[in-house]
Amino acid sequence: MSGPLMRAQRGAALLIAMIIVTLVATLAAAMTWRQYRAVQIESGERARAQAGWILIGALDWARLILREDAASNLSKTNWDHLGEVWAVPLAEARLSTFLAAAGGATAPDDNGGPDAFLSGNIEDAQSRYNLYHLLGGKQVPVAERNTLVRLCATIGAPSSTADAIISQLRAAYASTPQSDAPLPPKDADQLVWLGVEPQVEARLAPFVMLLPTPTPVVTPVNLNTAPAEVIAALFDGVDLGAAQRLVQGRRNAPLASPQDASRYFPQGVKISGERASVNSSYFIVTGRLRLDEHVFVQRSLVQRSNLDMIVLERRRVNEVVTNEAGA
Repeated sequence: MSGPLMRAQRGAALLIAMIIVTLVATLAAAMTWRQYRAVQIESGERARAQAGWILIGALDWARLILREDAASNLSKTNWDHLGEVWAVPLAEARLSTFLAAAGGATAPDDNGGPDAFLSGNIEDAQSRYNLYHLLGGKQVPVAERNTLVRLCATIGAPSSTADAIISQLRAAYASTPQSDAPLPPKDADQLVWLGVEPQVEARLAPFVMLLPTPTPVVTPVNLNTAPAEVIAALFDGVDLGAAQRLVQGRRNAPLASPQDASRYFPQGVKISGERASVNSSYFIVTGRLRLDEHVFVQRSLVQRSNLDMIVLERRRVNEVVTNEAGA
């Protein structure tokens, strides 16, 4: 066999070998990537399952706290204010701390398990203005419209914001909705569905709520927990300064009845017991779990009826993967 032909055959064999090596390396890399992705997916699913059970336990704990407060209200004073146990937020703490306090059991963290940190808070949902009040009757009640107008003005929203929310909200919940009607929002962070600008929605969301009560039923604002912006918007003739005086005064002496607020308001302000109260039946329970690099946040709406704690809604409001383990 001549030299050139042998060299050509060697070159062809070398090329084939390189192609085979490349194919094997590609297949191996693909298999390794698929295995890595499978492990990541399994890890994420396991973290979600663990977080779900832990956050349900945290919700049950919050329900127990609210039940104890309800029992205390029945035997003592029937009011809810920010000086009570339920209003104290739970700072982030290692989950093993709770397990040790529960009976000295060995914590998962001590066995090489994932680091789990739990935090959360209970918020009075009746500290906010219920936007569902704008749906009652063929016409929007004047007092309810004025409340939303004043609240939007206080937070610096455009003057047309209140009427836009009213028209779009009523269109969304109309008995015979039009084809161009927006989706009915279920929470304040969904007001963007009504055409509200995101920056306006962010400023308004801490002061409004959508409580799923029958339309004829009015959920009064709790003057012992409401922020000054909501209190000022609720009454004709009450400015932000008077509302802030009430907020300062209730820290030392919570209001025993809605009429006690009159000592902070200008003379002649009418305080309706249907629109203002000093106790609450609806609470927002927020639980936050940090499990290694995963963060899970769950928000639940709880209705307190005597000693019964009814979960009306539970949803995951945030689920992200982050590297804040050292935060």
